[in-house]
Amino acid sequence: MSKRAAILGAGHYVPSRVVTNDDLAKLFPTSDEWIVQRTGIRERRFIEESGIGASDLALPASKMALERAGRDVKDVDAILFATLSPDVNFPGSGCFLAHKLGLPGVPALDVRNQCSGFLYSLSVADAWIRAGVYRTVLVVGAEVHSTGLEFTERGRDIAVLFGDGAGAVVVGESPDDKVGIQSIRLHADGVGAQDLWLEAPASKYMPRLTHEMIEEGRVWPRMNGKSVFRWATEKMPEVARAVLADTGWTPENLDLFVPHQANMRINQMVASKLGIPEAKTVHNIERYGNTTAATIPLGLSESIRDGRLAPGHKVLMAAFGAGFTWAGATVQF
Repeated sequence: MSKRAAILGAGHYVPSRVVTNDDLAKLFPTSDEWIVQRTGIRERRFIEESGIGASDLALPASKMALERAGRDVKDVDAILFATLSPDVNFPGSGCFLAHKLGLPGVPALDVRNQCSGFLYSLSVADAWIRAGVYRTVLVVGAEVHSTGLEFTERGRDIAVLFGDGAGAVVVGESPDDKVGIQSIRLHADGVGAQDLWLEAPASKYMPRLTHEMIEEGRVWPRMNGKSVFRWATEKMPEVARAVLADTGWTPENLDLFVPHQANMRINQMVASKLGIPEAKTVHNIERYGNTTAATIPLGLSESIRDGRLAPGHKVLMAAFGAGFTWAGATVQF
């Protein structure tokens, strides 16, 4: 008989360096009003100095999640690390995190599903627990975006969006069959791959990196904002309705909606389409920007800290990102 998996604890960490919209306005033509109106972002966090990678941000987030779950580091028998900004190209950041936690021999898997990476990872953890493969899985989303943004007029539409941060959850066997992960659905469609991507350096090119690529800006993230907005506001409600139907819940039953934090307008439109009131929707984008794979676990962790998320609560999560990928999940805490 399969076991139900549950989120036993959540943690988060963000760097101490606060970068406001006014700070960015000193680097390229923009303004606080322009950024807030289009994105809802007022500030974000950047790493304090060179040499801090995604696994470094993940370490304190993981320790917080383990403490809240009542688990020791030695209890972790698998790590799933979602990131689009790994410490280095290879090896994966999960290996670095395992070493920093002091977990030799524990399997570590990096998941490259960008903004949907946390929910993809949660799905894998859910399957592992239900199948009895592992007992305690650490699921992390962590990003260092600040070192990979173009802080110029050409790159400003992207540069204002992203921040650094980490979130983590501990997934294990549920103590109660009614508590835990109820439904997760995952989707992808490569038709929109070039609408949100980082093209170079790339293994398909010989050489992988050229001066021309740098000069043309192909080494910086690019986005077709209108396309992403259209897809996100269609696919996030669609997958949310699907996992709600799987679970037998309605929007009225929910205690909390934790959407991926890409844009405040996207969050608000998705919640509106689902009939979920603002009071039940988690927003942290105004303080952190888009932290990609970290946004949902960061939102869960802060909601626990603030008393918005407690045992017995019904939670809906949804994400959309590069790939295109999108996912939804329902969890009973």
